[in-house]
Amino acid sequence: MKEETIAGIFESELAGRVKEYRLIDSQTVVVAEWVRFKCQFGCDGYAQSLTCPPYSPEPSRTRKMLEEYRRAAILWKPEDCETLRKIAADLERTLFLSGYYKALAIPSGPCELCNPCPLEYPCLHPEYARPSMEACGIDVYATVRQHGFPIEVVRSRSCQPNYYALILIE
Repeated sequence: MKEETIAGIFESELAGRVKEYRLIDSQTVVVAEWVRFKCQFGCDGYAQSLTCPPYSPEPSRTRKMLEEYRRAAILWKPEDCETLRKIAADLERTLFLSGYYKALAIPSGPCELCNPCPLEYPCLHPEYARPSMEACGIDVYATVRQHGFPIEVVRSRSCQPNYYALILIE
């Protein structure tokens, strides 16, 4: 499909819903073993959701999967992680229905669709539940910084977080 088609889909689906997005080469997504390790040792959400470790793909599997894609997009929304999760899943569906059958959304942050997650298959929200970038070993900081997006460690509740989603296209 043509680049104009992808741009048109992104414009119509994301206008007013995210602060910014950028199409990127999927090979620029940074995957590192330490990221998932931090999920296990440092996150109170570890093993609390089917979209987090140990249920999510390991970094080696993520690396291998990324080799099957050449284009992706980063979505940026400085607030509301759960809304961005739904926006990303909706965009994945639109891309799929438009012929981009490999489209896959990978948001950042833990899934909070069920609180608590029943940790049973099938997932209660398969249309929106996706493993987080961090859970798959994606270094969100390195990936978004190399594409010019802002991101800093949130040091206190008064700090403004930045939320991102990765859309793998084709």
